[in-house]
Amino acid sequence: MRTVMSRIWIKQPLAIFTANQQDASNGLVIQNGQIIELVQQGKIPTQPIDQIFDAREYVIMPGLINSHHHFYQTLTRAWTPVVNAPLFPWLKNLYPVWAKLTPEQLHLATQVALAELAMSGCTFAADHHYLFPQQLADAIDIQAQAAQELGIRVMLTRGSMSLGEESGGLPPQHTVQNIEQILLDSERLVAKYHQRDADAMVNIALAPCSPFSVTQEIMRESATMAEHLDVRLHTHLAETLDEEAFCLRMFGMRTVDYLESVGWLNHRTWLAHGIHFNADEIQRLGQAGVGICHCPHSNMRLASGICPTLDLMQAGAHIGLGVDGSASGDASNLILETRQAMYLQRLKYGAEKITPELALGWATQGSAKLLGREQDLGQLAVGYQADLVFYKLDELRFSGSHDPIAALLLCGADQAEHVMVGGEWVVKDRQIQGIDLEKLQAEHRIAAKKLLAA
Repeated sequence: MRTVMSRIWIKQPLAIFTANQQDASNGLVIQNGQIIELVQQGKIPTQPIDQIFDAREYVIMPGLINSHHHFYQTLTRAWTPVVNAPLFPWLKNLYPVWAKLTPEQLHLATQVALAELAMSGCTFAADHHYLFPQQLADAIDIQAQAAQELGIRVMLTRGSMSLGEESGGLPPQHTVQNIEQILLDSERLVAKYHQRDADAMVNIALAPCSPFSVTQEIMRESATMAEHLDVRLHTHLAETLDEEAFCLRMFGMRTVDYLESVGWLNHRTWLAHGIHFNADEIQRLGQAGVGICHCPHSNMRLASGICPTLDLMQAGAHIGLGVDGSASGDASNLILETRQAMYLQRLKYGAEKITPELALGWATQGSAKLLGREQDLGQLAVGYQADLVFYKLDELRFSGSHDPIAALLLCGADQAEHVMVGGEWVVKDRQIQGIDLEKLQAEHRIAAKKLLAA
C-alpha cells in the first residue's frame, strides 16, 4: 500500500498554463503524485495543507511530452558527411554507422537524450528504436533501465526493419530482422514492460520503421498484434516526396492508401512527420482519428516540408510534437521544438492562427493524445498526474517581456528551473537528479568518437 504523502500547495505562480483553460491562477495542490485541486484566483485550498511551495517567480505548465525521438542518435549529431543531405542519402550514410552500436553506447545515448529532454521541461518521451543488430537484441530492455534510472516516463516503441536492399528497401541487409524475431520480441516486451495504470512509467508500442524499410506483412501482423494486446502503433509516414515515389513504385499506391491497405488507418496509430498528404488523405486521416507528430526542426534540417497541422486538426486528426532523432533535429530540447513549431506553422497559416498557447497545447495535451495518455497526462486538472514544469523568466532574454506564457516561446526559453514527474523532483534548480551529468557527458563523448571510428 502506498504511503500517504504530504499535501503540497504550489502557490501563486507568476503564470500558469493548464492546457484546458481551467482557472488555476492561485496554484494547485498535489498529493500522492496527483493533482487533487486547482486553486482559482482569489481562493485558497479547500483542504488543510502540509507544505507550501512559493511559485511566485515561476511559469508553470504540464510536463511537456515528446511523441517522437530516436535516442540512439545523440551519438551522431552534426556528422560532417550528412550535414547537408536530404533524408534518403542521410539514412544511407548513417545506417552502417548505427549498426555498430553496442549496448553500452545505447545506454549512454538514451540517458543523454532523456536528461536533455528533462532539462528542457519534458516529463514523458516516446522513442522509436528500430535498429536490432545481433549485439543489440535487448535494445528496449537497455532503454527501459536507462529511463528508470532517471525517473522519466517513456513510451518505448519496438521498431523494426524487415525490407533490406536485396528486396528493394533502403536499409543494409545486415540491419534487418525476420518477421518471427520481430513479433516474438514485440510480444515479450509488451508482457514485460507495458503498464496500464494512470501512473504508468513505461508504455510499449509496436513501430515498424517506414514504408521503405519494412514489408507489408510485418505492418499487417503488427496491426493485428496491437489490437490483440491493446497497444498503440507508430511509424514514419509521408515525410518526403522520395518516400511517396517509393510507395508508388514499390506498392502501386500513395502513403495513406498503403496505410489503409495494411490495417493501420485507425485510432491506435500515430505517425511521425505527416507532411505530404493531399486534401482527401487529410480527411481520411481525420475521420480515422490518426495522430500526427510534427517535428519542425528535423523537417527543416532535411528540407522535407511543412506538416499541414491546422488542416489535419480541422479534419479530426490529433497533433503532437517531437524533437525527432538527434542526428536530424540535432537536439533533444522540447521547449525549443515548441517554439520552432509555432514559427514554422506561422509561415504556413499566419501569425493570427498559430498562437503560443496552440503550440504549447501540441506539446502537452496533443502529444498525450497521440500516446494514449490523455486521461492522466498533458494537462493540469484534478485527478491528473503531478507532472509539472517550472520556468523562470529571470534571464536577460526575458527582460522587458509582459506576457509570461508568450515569453516562453517568443523570448526563447531553453531550460526548465524545476521538473516534477508524479510528484517527484527530476530536475531541481536546473540540475538533473540522480545522475552525474559531467561523468555522463564525458563518457558519451568518448562513445560517440569510438562509434564513428569503428
